[in-house]
Amino acid sequence: MDVNRRHFLAGTAAAAGLASVAATQQARAASGGAETFFGPTNGTALLSRNENPYGPAPSALEAIADSATKGCYYADRGVAHLTSMIAERHGVSPSQIVLGSGSTEILSAIALAWGEKGAILCPGLFWDTTVQYGERQGTKAIRVPLKPDMDVDLAGMLGALDDGVSLVQICNPNNPTGMVIDNAALRSFAAQVTPKATLLVDEAYNELTNVPESETLVDLVKAGQDVIICRTFSKIYGMAGMRVGYAITSEENADRIRGYLMSFGGNVGGLAGAIASYNDMSFLEKSKAVILEGRQMILDAVDKAGVTALPSQTNFVYVVVPDANAVQKAMADRGVSIRGAYGPWTQYSRVSTGKLEDVERYAAALPEIIGTLKV
Repeated sequence: MDVNRRHFLAGTAAAAGLASVAATQQARAASGGAETFFGPTNGTALLSRNENPYGPAPSALEAIADSATKGCYYADRGVAHLTSMIAERHGVSPSQIVLGSGSTEILSAIALAWGEKGAILCPGLFWDTTVQYGERQGTKAIRVPLKPDMDVDLAGMLGALDDGVSLVQICNPNNPTGMVIDNAALRSFAAQVTPKATLLVDEAYNELTNVPESETLVDLVKAGQDVIICRTFSKIYGMAGMRVGYAITSEENADRIRGYLMSFGGNVGGLAGAIASYNDMSFLEKSKAVILEGRQMILDAVDKAGVTALPSQTNFVYVVVPDANAVQKAMADRGVSIRGAYGPWTQYSRVSTGKLEDVERYAAALPEIIGTLKV
């Protein structure tokens, strides 16, 4: 495993460039700079939050630094510029784009706005933090259990769709399972949902799928269907802490979402980084390559440990283990941070990719930990 990592780091410009960025960040942190307040504590392998520690891109870092002296100004023109960039790429009007403080703010706004009209229909297991936010404000949620193979039960969701539902929400690829929904099935699902309710697809991990352009429903927005697509700069762009996300939808839906946003204007640093790196295809290719390398290291460790994992097209893997909380504790004892059980799914352990040397620590520990739990 260590030989593979060194070969990858030495043999590809992709990882070399990203490693250089990471080294610069570490050096600044060691000097006592502001970075010491962010990221993992010393000695911790942070593999629990689906972050990309090889970002932001060098282009983004330069833009963020240059924009720091402009932090005294509101960011209106930056919002307009990034909005236009996103609209141009997807062939829609800027009025169909909504920017937010991460896609979390947008998803929360949607939960409130559509929650006033009816219930949110969603899978029994997905990233439902924003739906929970809506529930705390009085929104009703209807959860449909996953299929036995842990895939989203589209047929079951259609069976639960009635006049009381205003929004159908899914995450594709799904979090925490990492599984992508069959595109043909999803399109058929959309055709049956959108005459009755708005379909919201959280595509936070789209750029990490095998064929991103084939795993999106953005074209349904352009075709006039009642669909909202949410994307983020938190994952492949490595800007989770910079809080920039966006939605692509109809002008009518976009206007409604904006009425429920909780921030104003965006932050200068995050917008500068997003503008600089949005079309930085070289960084995106390098970023995806190192994420996929880390994911394969996890899957190799899973095989070595004699367990299995769900098929993932994200920067995390859902591993089948005897006891997810026990694995989390055992990893924590070794300085490796992963997720514990999600509710009743106690035999599924989610581990994110991260710095390759941190993934190595997980990979080395997993067979030993699983062996102990199986005794």
